[in-house]
Amino acid sequence: MTVQQPTERAALVLAPNPSPMTLEGTNTWIVAEPGSTQAVVIDPGPLHEGHLAAVLAAVEARGCRVAATLLTHGHTDHAEGAARFAELSGSGVRALDPSLRLGEEGLTDGDVLTYGGMELRVVGTPGHTSDSLCFTLPADGAVLTGDTVLGRGTTVVAHPDGRLGDYLDSLRRLRALAQERDVTTILPGHGPVLTDALGAVEYYLSHRESRLAQVAAAVAAGHTTPAAVVAHVYADVDHALWPAAEWSVRAQLEYLREQGAL
Repeated sequence: MTVQQPTERAALVLAPNPSPMTLEGTNTWIVAEPGSTQAVVIDPGPLHEGHLAAVLAAVEARGCRVAATLLTHGHTDHAEGAARFAELSGSGVRALDPSLRLGEEGLTDGDVLTYGGMELRVVGTPGHTSDSLCFTLPADGAVLTGDTVLGRGTTVVAHPDGRLGDYLDSLRRLRALAQERDVTTILPGHGPVLTDALGAVEYYLSHRESRLAQVAAAVAAGHTTPAAVVAHVYADVDHALWPAAEWSVRAQLEYLREQGAL
């Protein structure tokens, strides 16, 4: 087991579930105040006994116990192992979606969580999914983004649950936090840590604007079905990602219609 420590309070254990969609695998985050005996685990990842045991061992190696397990959203590569990890660690599971919770406490936008002297702030960031959350770690100037911003490449708007208008609003909210220098570092759900939070979010916004223009042009050229738009606009993308790209195209088409652009 390799544990990375990209910030003073946040450590990373990589899940063994690499794929075109998950990149190297799911990043499970262990967050704790230096010297504290309480740690928070964010996104335990898939139901993989070896990984869950490795995460718990990494917590215990810090001299901590798991005070809470938090979820950025409910996709299985982030949340499938949560109930089992809660059983192993004796913690509850907190999430926006009530169906994912174990215990009385959920999560909602604006919550301020304090564990062992460490503060996490909950930022509602729907778009990738309707239940997507980010967590800012003010003491490290960092934000844990789940799938809202990845460490490499761009994320999927998982239509119909995910909506592009919501996603653009969420990116603008993250951009504002970066502009205010509340966050400088992105700790993503997949891929490497990003040390230029503002640059990363601005790239995501410009990429979405470019894709919207490409989709509108494709429809104008006669590519009227989502599959036809994907084949035209995403021709240079690995075909293994085309099914996921179709989710995003459906979200883009819906957004363009809402805006009166189609």
